[in-house]
Amino acid sequence: MPKSARAPKPTRADKKAARAAKRQSRRDTWRNLIQAFKLTRQSDARLIPYLILFGVLGAAVLYVVTMLITGSLYLPIPVAVLGGLLAAMFVFSRRAQKSMFSQAEGQPGAAGWMLQQQLKGDWRISQAVAGTTQLDAVHRLIGRPGVVLVGEGAPHRVRGLIAQEKKKVARIAGDTPIYDVVVGTNESDVRLGKLTRYLVKLPANLSKEQVKALEKRLSALNAGRAPLPQGPMPPGAKMRNMQRTVRRRS
Repeated sequence: MPKSARAPKPTRADKKAARAAKRQSRRDTWRNLIQAFKLTRQSDARLIPYLILFGVLGAAVLYVVTMLITGSLYLPIPVAVLGGLLAAMFVFSRRAQKSMFSQAEGQPGAAGWMLQQQLKGDWRISQAVAGTTQLDAVHRLIGRPGVVLVGEGAPHRVRGLIAQEKKKVARIAGDTPIYDVVVGTNESDVRLGKLTRYLVKLPANLSKEQVKALEKRLSALNAGRAPLPQGPMPPGAKMRNMQRTVRRRS
């Protein structure tokens, strides 16, 4: 019986290329982290005080706990430093996310962009399945809860779009639960930063196989997708120019 062919050993050039790729990846990570820090600091005046406060508190708590366990005055120092850095990084992550949501909130396409970035697992996202030239949009999600229609834009226009889309989906989805939500700042709306939490709390009504089958049935509706820009409108972009682009594509 012939032996299975072994994978060729990586050459010196391959190893060098792999090391270079890892170095480049680390440089990109640090570059992105520094850029995120600069952008967050510009919009969040409390960022640095919060980082210092929670970093010092985290280090102090870990130092005391480790000292009580080990009985040493010097051994807890590296543990405390590491704990302080982790606490500061956690605070930075939360503040950066909050700053990102506050800057994106209210911009056309922000909800669709956020869903594409954050939703994982069994969720299937179809952005801008319905929309207007004023850049209002409805995004369709298919997941374990069923179908979720997420609207963003002017409430008096978005709710009409959602109602129309719900009728189209209901004809194909049958008895599948259909939820709808409007992203905005009004009392009855869901804020952009809380949208993912809202979706996660919905009950699981379908199995994974049912989700796949439902996605296939609803795929025919994607032909009517509105030509909405993918992601929040860039700073400085004029609504008039974006509307003209949408009308040309429709």
